[in-house]
Amino acid sequence: MTTNAIRRIGVLTAGGDCPGLNAVIRAVTKTAILRHGIEVVGIEDGFIGLVDDRVRPLSFRDVSGILTRGGTILGSNNRCNPRHHPTGVNPDGSVVFSDVTPRCLATIRRHGIDALIVIGGDGTMAAAASLVAAGVNIIGIPKTIDNDLVGTEISFGFLTAVATATEALDRLHSTADSHHRVIVCEVMGRNAGWIALTAGVASGSDMVLMPEIPYDEENIARFIDQRMRGPGFAIVVVAEGATPRGGKQVVARMDPLSPDPIRLGGIGERVAEVIASLTAVEVRTTVLGHIVRGGTPVAADRILATNFGFHAIHTLMQGARGRLVVRDNNLYTDIDLLASAGKQRRVPLGHPLITAARAIGTSFGDRPTGIDPASEPSTIC
Repeated sequence: MTTNAIRRIGVLTAGGDCPGLNAVIRAVTKTAILRHGIEVVGIEDGFIGLVDDRVRPLSFRDVSGILTRGGTILGSNNRCNPRHHPTGVNPDGSVVFSDVTPRCLATIRRHGIDALIVIGGDGTMAAAASLVAAGVNIIGIPKTIDNDLVGTEISFGFLTAVATATEALDRLHSTADSHHRVIVCEVMGRNAGWIALTAGVASGSDMVLMPEIPYDEENIARFIDQRMRGPGFAIVVVAEGATPRGGKQVVARMDPLSPDPIRLGGIGERVAEVIASLTAVEVRTTVLGHIVRGGTPVAADRILATNFGFHAIHTLMQGARGRLVVRDNNLYTDIDLLASAGKQRRVPLGHPLITAARAIGTSFGDRPTGIDPASEPSTIC
Protein backbone atom coordinates (compact mmCIF):
# COMPACT_ATOMS: atom_id res chain seq x y z
CA MET A 1 0.00 0.00 0.00
CA THR A 2 1.38 3.40 -0.92
CA THR A 3 1.21 6.28 1.52
CA ASN A 4 -1.24 8.03 -0.83
CA ALA A 5 -3.66 5.15 -0.26
CA ILE A 6 -3.74 5.69 3.51
CA ARG A 7 -6.91 7.58 4.27
CA ARG A 8 -7.95 6.15 7.63
CA ILE A 9 -5.96 4.65 10.50
CA GLY A 10 -6.96 2.94 13.70
CA VAL A 11 -5.26 3.33 17.07
CA LEU A 12 -5.50 0.98 20.04
CA THR A 13 -3.94 0.64 23.48
CA ALA A 14 -3.39 -2.88 24.79
CA GLY A 15 -1.81 -4.54 27.80
CA GLY A 16 -1.54 -2.88 31.20
CA ASP A 17 -2.39 0.79 31.53
CA CYS A 18 0.34 3.33 32.23
CA PRO A 19 0.87 7.10 32.36
CA GLY A 20 1.39 8.62 28.92
CA LEU A 21 -1.05 6.55 26.89
CA ASN A 22 -3.35 9.51 26.30
CA ALA A 23 -0.36 11.64 25.33
CA VAL A 24 0.46 9.14 22.57
CA ILE A 25 -3.15 8.94 21.38
CA ARG A 26 -3.17 12.73 21.22
CA ALA A 27 0.09 12.92 19.26
CA VAL A 28 -0.93 10.19 16.79
CA THR A 29 -4.35 11.70 16.15
CA LYS A 30 -3.27 15.32 15.83
CA THR A 31 -0.30 14.51 13.61
CA ALA A 32 -2.44 12.34 11.32
CA ILE A 33 -5.19 14.95 11.03
CA LEU A 34 -3.16 18.16 10.87
CA ARG A 35 -0.16 17.07 8.85
CA HIS A 36 -1.61 14.41 6.55
CA GLY A 37 -5.40 14.86 6.49
CA ILE A 38 -5.92 11.26 7.63
CA GLU A 39 -9.06 10.13 9.44
CA VAL A 40 -8.46 8.44 12.79
CA VAL A 41 -10.64 5.90 14.58
CA GLY A 42 -10.12 4.60 18.09
CA ILE A 43 -10.41 0.89 18.83
CA GLU A 44 -11.74 0.36 22.35
CA ASP A 45 -10.24 -1.94 24.97
CA GLY A 46 -7.29 -3.20 22.96
CA PHE A 47 -7.65 -6.07 20.54
CA ILE A 48 -11.06 -6.95 21.98
CA GLY A 49 -12.31 -3.86 20.14
CA LEU A 50 -11.33 -5.51 16.87
CA VAL A 51 -12.89 -8.82 17.90
CA ASP A 52 -16.21 -7.26 18.95
CA ASP A 53 -16.21 -4.31 16.50
CA ARG A 54 -15.97 -1.52 19.06
CA VAL A 55 -14.64 1.31 16.92
CA ARG A 56 -15.32 5.06 17.14
CA PRO A 57 -14.06 8.16 15.34
CA LEU A 58 -11.36 10.27 16.98
CA SER A 59 -11.49 13.98 16.16
CA PHE A 60 -9.12 16.80 17.01
CA ARG A 61 -11.50 17.81 19.79
CA ASP A 62 -11.66 14.27 21.20
CA VAL A 63 -7.94 14.29 21.95
CA SER A 64 -7.62 17.90 23.09
CA GLY A 65 -6.93 18.31 26.79
CA ILE A 66 -5.92 14.69 27.44
CA LEU A 67 -2.12 15.17 27.55
CA THR A 68 -2.02 15.24 31.35
CA ARG A 69 -4.59 12.51 32.00
CA GLY A 70 -3.48 9.11 33.24
CA GLY A 71 -4.84 5.88 31.80
CA THR A 72 -6.30 5.72 28.31
CA ILE A 73 -9.49 7.21 26.88
CA LEU A 74 -9.78 4.14 24.64
CA GLY A 75 -9.56 1.58 27.45
CA SER A 76 -7.19 -1.36 27.48
CA ASN A 77 -7.16 -5.13 27.85
CA ASN A 78 -4.35 -7.54 28.70
CA ARG A 79 -6.27 -10.77 28.12
CA CYS A 80 -7.03 -10.65 24.40
CA ASN A 81 -4.69 -12.24 21.87
CA PRO A 82 -6.49 -12.73 18.53
CA ARG A 83 -4.77 -16.10 18.03
CA HIS A 84 -5.71 -17.33 21.51
CA HIS A 85 -9.02 -15.80 22.55
CA PRO A 86 -11.47 -17.37 25.05
CA THR A 87 -14.67 -18.23 23.20
CA GLY A 88 -16.38 -20.77 25.42
CA VAL A 89 -16.20 -23.37 28.18
CA ASN A 90 -15.80 -27.14 27.88
CA PRO A 91 -18.06 -29.53 29.84
CA ASP A 92 -15.21 -30.05 32.32
CA GLY A 93 -15.04 -26.31 33.02
CA SER A 94 -11.86 -25.64 31.06
CA VAL A 95 -11.77 -22.62 28.77
CA VAL A 96 -12.04 -23.00 25.00
CA PHE A 97 -9.61 -20.81 23.07
CA SER A 98 -9.97 -19.98 19.38
CA ASP A 99 -8.16 -18.01 16.69
CA VAL A 100 -10.39 -14.98 16.10
CA THR A 101 -8.03 -13.25 13.69
CA PRO A 102 -10.69 -13.42 10.91
CA ARG A 103 -13.09 -11.40 13.10
CA CYS A 104 -10.41 -8.75 13.59
CA LEU A 105 -9.74 -8.59 9.88
CA ALA A 106 -13.46 -8.23 9.18
CA THR A 107 -13.67 -5.26 11.55
CA ILE A 108 -10.66 -3.65 9.88
CA ARG A 109 -12.24 -4.08 6.43
CA ARG A 110 -15.67 -2.93 7.61
CA HIS A 111 -14.31 0.38 8.83
CA GLY A 112 -11.91 0.92 5.93
CA ILE A 113 -8.85 1.00 8.18
CA ASP A 114 -5.68 1.17 6.11
CA ALA A 115 -3.19 0.82 8.97
CA LEU A 116 -3.10 0.32 12.73
CA ILE A 117 -1.10 2.15 15.37
CA VAL A 118 -0.70 -0.38 18.17
CA ILE A 119 0.50 0.91 21.54
CA GLY A 120 1.76 -1.74 23.94
CA GLY A 121 4.54 -3.92 25.29
CA ASP A 122 6.04 -7.28 24.32
CA GLY A 123 2.78 -9.16 24.84
CA THR A 124 0.88 -6.66 22.70
CA MET A 125 3.41 -6.92 19.88
CA ALA A 126 3.21 -10.72 20.06
CA ALA A 127 -0.57 -10.50 19.88
CA ALA A 128 -0.28 -8.31 16.78
CA ALA A 129 1.75 -10.99 14.99
CA SER A 130 -1.25 -12.78 13.49
CA LEU A 131 -2.56 -9.52 12.03
CA VAL A 132 0.86 -8.67 10.59
CA ALA A 133 1.01 -12.17 9.05
CA ALA A 134 -2.43 -11.58 7.53
CA GLY A 135 -1.18 -8.44 5.78
CA VAL A 136 -2.32 -5.70 8.14
CA ASN A 137 0.09 -2.78 8.25
CA ILE A 138 0.91 -2.13 11.91
CA ILE A 139 3.20 0.47 13.40
CA GLY A 140 3.95 -0.24 17.04
CA ILE A 141 4.73 2.17 19.87
CA PRO A 142 6.54 0.81 22.96
CA LYS A 143 4.55 1.13 26.18
CA THR A 144 5.36 -0.45 29.54
CA ILE A 145 6.18 0.79 33.02
CA ASP A 146 8.54 -2.19 33.27
CA ASN A 147 10.87 -0.74 30.61
CA ASP A 148 11.48 -4.29 29.39
CA LEU A 149 10.70 -4.04 25.68
CA VAL A 150 13.55 -5.31 23.49
CA GLY A 151 14.83 -2.83 20.91
CA THR A 152 14.20 0.46 22.71
CA GLU A 153 16.31 2.02 25.45
CA ILE A 154 13.21 3.41 27.13
CA SER A 155 9.44 3.10 26.97
CA PHE A 156 7.00 5.78 28.06
CA GLY A 157 5.35 5.22 31.43
CA PHE A 158 8.56 4.00 33.04
CA LEU A 159 9.80 7.38 34.25
CA THR A 160 6.47 8.21 35.89
CA ALA A 161 6.40 4.80 37.58
CA VAL A 162 9.92 5.43 38.91
CA ALA A 163 8.96 8.91 40.13
CA THR A 164 5.91 7.50 41.95
CA ALA A 165 7.89 4.66 43.51
CA THR A 166 10.68 7.06 44.53
CA GLU A 167 8.25 9.38 46.29
CA ALA A 168 6.75 6.44 48.18
CA LEU A 169 10.20 5.22 49.22
CA ASP A 170 11.14 8.72 50.37
CA ARG A 171 8.12 8.67 52.66
CA LEU A 172 8.98 5.23 53.98
CA HIS A 173 12.44 6.49 54.97
CA SER A 174 11.06 8.87 57.59
CA THR A 175 8.87 6.29 59.31
CA ALA A 176 11.58 3.62 59.19
CA ASP A 177 14.08 6.05 60.74
CA SER A 178 11.65 7.20 63.43
CA HIS A 179 10.81 3.69 64.59
CA HIS A 180 14.19 2.06 63.90
CA ARG A 181 12.63 -0.50 61.61
CA VAL A 182 13.30 -2.28 58.38
CA ILE A 183 10.66 -1.56 55.75
CA VAL A 184 10.42 -3.81 52.72
CA CYS A 185 8.73 -2.25 49.67
CA GLU A 186 7.62 -4.46 46.77
CA VAL A 187 7.35 -2.85 43.34
CA MET A 188 6.17 -4.03 39.93
CA GLY A 189 8.43 -5.02 37.04
CA ARG A 190 7.63 -8.64 36.16
CA ASN A 191 10.88 -10.35 35.20
CA ALA A 192 12.93 -7.14 34.96
CA GLY A 193 14.32 -5.01 37.78
CA TRP A 194 14.37 -1.60 36.10
CA ILE A 195 11.84 0.04 38.44
CA ALA A 196 13.37 -1.46 41.58
CA LEU A 197 16.91 -0.50 40.57
CA THR A 198 16.16 3.03 39.41
CA ALA A 199 13.75 3.97 42.20
CA GLY A 200 16.00 2.28 44.74
CA VAL A 201 19.01 4.36 43.75
CA ALA A 202 16.97 7.55 43.37
CA SER A 203 15.53 7.18 46.88
CA GLY A 204 18.78 6.17 48.54
CA SER A 205 17.36 2.80 49.53
CA ASP A 206 19.79 0.46 51.25
CA MET A 207 19.04 -2.82 49.48
CA VAL A 208 17.65 -3.60 46.04
CA LEU A 209 16.52 -7.13 45.22
CA MET A 210 15.84 -7.77 41.54
CA PRO A 211 15.22 -10.75 39.23
CA GLU A 212 18.57 -10.44 37.47
CA ILE A 213 20.56 -10.91 40.70
CA PRO A 214 19.38 -13.84 42.86
CA TYR A 215 19.79 -13.00 46.52
CA ASP A 216 21.27 -14.96 49.42
CA GLU A 217 19.25 -14.89 52.65
CA GLU A 218 22.31 -14.97 54.92
CA ASN A 219 23.84 -12.00 53.09
CA ILE A 220 20.59 -10.08 53.54
CA ALA A 221 20.60 -10.81 57.27
CA ARG A 222 24.25 -9.74 57.69
CA PHE A 223 23.65 -6.51 55.83
CA ILE A 224 20.57 -5.68 57.90
CA ASP A 225 22.49 -6.33 61.11
CA GLN A 226 25.16 -3.86 59.94
CA ARG A 227 22.55 -1.24 59.12
CA MET A 228 20.84 -1.56 62.49
CA ARG A 229 24.14 -1.12 64.35
CA GLY A 230 24.81 2.03 62.36
CA PRO A 231 21.98 4.23 61.03
CA GLY A 232 19.45 2.08 62.86
CA PHE A 233 16.97 1.53 60.03
CA ALA A 234 16.87 0.14 56.49
CA ILE A 235 14.80 0.37 53.32
CA VAL A 236 14.67 -2.72 51.12
CA VAL A 237 13.22 -2.45 47.60
CA VAL A 238 12.08 -5.76 46.12
CA ALA A 239 11.06 -6.25 42.49
CA GLU A 240 8.07 -8.57 42.23
CA GLY A 241 10.11 -11.04 40.15
CA ALA A 242 13.07 -11.28 42.55
CA THR A 243 14.19 -14.75 43.57
CA PRO A 244 16.45 -16.30 46.23
CA ARG A 245 19.50 -18.13 44.96
CA GLY A 246 18.32 -21.51 43.69
CA GLY A 247 14.70 -20.57 44.34
CA LYS A 248 11.66 -19.60 42.30
CA GLN A 249 9.55 -16.50 41.82
CA VAL A 250 6.56 -16.04 44.13
CA VAL A 251 3.33 -16.40 42.14
CA ALA A 252 0.30 -14.62 43.57
CA ARG A 253 -2.21 -16.33 41.29
CA MET A 254 -2.81 -17.71 37.82
CA ASP A 255 -5.15 -16.10 35.29
CA PRO A 256 -6.28 -18.85 32.91
CA LEU A 257 -7.91 -16.34 30.55
CA SER A 258 -4.71 -14.40 29.93
CA PRO A 259 -2.07 -15.18 27.27
CA ASP A 260 0.44 -14.51 30.08
CA PRO A 261 -1.30 -16.31 32.98
CA ILE A 262 1.33 -15.83 35.72
CA ARG A 263 0.61 -13.01 38.16
CA LEU A 264 3.60 -12.34 40.39
CA GLY A 265 3.31 -10.96 43.91
CA GLY A 266 4.17 -11.72 47.50
CA ILE A 267 7.95 -11.67 47.39
CA GLY A 268 8.05 -8.58 49.63
CA GLU A 269 6.33 -10.41 52.45
CA ARG A 270 8.58 -13.43 51.90
CA VAL A 271 11.72 -11.26 52.23
CA ALA A 272 10.30 -9.58 55.33
CA GLU A 273 9.74 -12.99 56.92
CA VAL A 274 13.34 -13.97 56.17
CA ILE A 275 14.69 -10.78 57.75
CA ALA A 276 12.49 -11.17 60.83
CA SER A 277 13.48 -14.81 61.30
CA LEU A 278 17.25 -14.25 60.91
CA THR A 279 17.55 -10.98 62.83
CA ALA A 280 16.02 -9.40 65.91
CA VAL A 281 14.66 -6.51 63.85
CA GLU A 282 11.12 -5.19 63.55
CA VAL A 283 10.04 -5.39 59.91
CA ARG A 284 7.12 -3.89 57.98
CA THR A 285 6.03 -4.54 54.40
CA THR A 286 4.51 -2.20 51.80
CA VAL A 287 3.31 -3.27 48.34
CA LEU A 288 2.96 -0.39 45.89
CA GLY A 289 1.24 -2.51 43.26
CA HIS A 290 -0.86 -0.62 40.73
CA ILE A 291 -0.21 2.73 42.39
CA VAL A 292 2.84 3.10 40.11
CA ARG A 293 0.64 2.62 37.03
CA GLY A 294 -1.74 5.47 37.72
CA GLY A 295 -1.82 9.21 37.73
CA THR A 296 -0.51 12.09 35.66
CA PRO A 297 2.59 11.38 33.54
CA VAL A 298 5.70 13.34 34.44
CA ALA A 299 6.99 15.90 31.93
CA ALA A 300 9.63 13.53 30.51
CA ASP A 301 6.99 10.87 29.73
CA ARG A 302 4.73 13.44 28.06
CA ILE A 303 7.58 14.48 25.80
CA LEU A 304 8.61 10.88 25.10
CA ALA A 305 5.02 9.89 24.31
CA THR A 306 4.57 12.88 22.00
CA ASN A 307 7.75 12.02 20.12
CA PHE A 308 6.74 8.37 19.79
CA GLY A 309 3.29 9.33 18.48
CA PHE A 310 4.69 11.74 15.91
CA HIS A 311 7.37 9.29 14.74
CA ALA A 312 4.82 6.49 14.39
CA ILE A 313 2.83 8.55 11.86
CA HIS A 314 6.03 9.78 10.19
CA THR A 315 7.25 6.19 9.82
CA LEU A 316 3.89 5.06 8.43
CA MET A 317 3.80 7.86 5.86
CA GLN A 318 7.34 6.98 4.73
CA GLY A 319 5.85 3.73 3.45
CA ALA A 320 7.03 1.46 6.31
CA ARG A 321 5.15 -1.70 7.25
CA GLY A 322 5.29 -3.81 10.39
CA ARG A 323 7.67 -1.53 12.29
CA LEU A 324 8.14 -0.61 15.95
CA VAL A 325 9.15 2.96 16.74
CA VAL A 326 12.01 2.96 19.28
CA ARG A 327 14.56 5.25 20.87
CA ASP A 328 18.18 4.21 20.54
CA ASN A 329 21.03 6.33 21.89
CA ASN A 330 18.55 9.17 22.33
CA LEU A 331 17.55 9.04 18.64
CA TYR A 332 14.16 7.95 17.33
CA THR A 333 14.17 5.18 14.76
CA ASP A 334 12.27 1.98 14.02
CA ILE A 335 12.85 -1.79 13.98
CA ASP A 336 10.98 -4.88 12.85
CA LEU A 337 7.88 -5.02 15.05
CA LEU A 338 8.21 -8.76 15.58
CA ALA A 339 11.82 -8.40 16.75
CA SER A 340 10.55 -7.51 20.22
CA ALA A 341 7.43 -9.70 20.30
CA GLY A 342 7.35 -12.04 23.28
CA LYS A 343 10.83 -10.99 24.46
CA GLN A 344 11.93 -9.11 27.57
CA ARG A 345 14.73 -6.61 28.06
CA ARG A 346 16.29 -7.28 31.45
CA VAL A 347 18.86 -5.26 33.37
CA PRO A 348 22.41 -6.25 32.30
CA LEU A 349 24.55 -7.35 35.23
CA GLY A 350 27.20 -4.86 34.18
CA HIS A 351 24.80 -1.92 33.99
CA PRO A 352 26.49 1.33 35.14
CA LEU A 353 23.75 2.02 37.69
CA ILE A 354 24.41 -1.31 39.41
CA THR A 355 28.13 -0.50 39.52
CA ALA A 356 27.45 2.95 40.96
CA ALA A 357 25.00 1.56 43.52
CA ARG A 358 27.48 -1.03 44.74
CA ALA A 359 30.15 1.66 45.04
CA ILE A 360 28.03 3.66 47.50
CA GLY A 361 27.21 0.62 49.60
CA THR A 362 23.87 -0.47 48.19
CA SER A 363 23.34 -4.20 48.69
CA PHE A 364 21.81 -6.47 46.09
CA GLY A 365 21.67 -9.39 48.52
CA ASP A 366 24.09 -11.49 46.51
CA ARG A 367 27.35 -10.83 48.35
CA PRO A 368 28.64 -9.41 51.65
CA THR A 369 28.68 -5.63 51.50
CA GLY A 370 28.54 -2.51 53.62
CA ILE A 371 30.80 -1.06 56.29
CA ASP A 372 30.81 -2.23 59.88
CA PRO A 373 30.24 0.98 61.91
CA ALA A 374 32.60 -0.32 64.61
CA SER A 375 35.45 -0.26 62.08
CA GLU A 376 34.87 3.31 60.94
CA PRO A 377 37.43 5.89 62.13
CA SER A 378 36.03 8.42 64.59
CA THR A 379 35.92 12.08 63.60
CA ILE A 380 36.33 14.86 66.14
CA CYS A 381 34.75 18.15 65.13
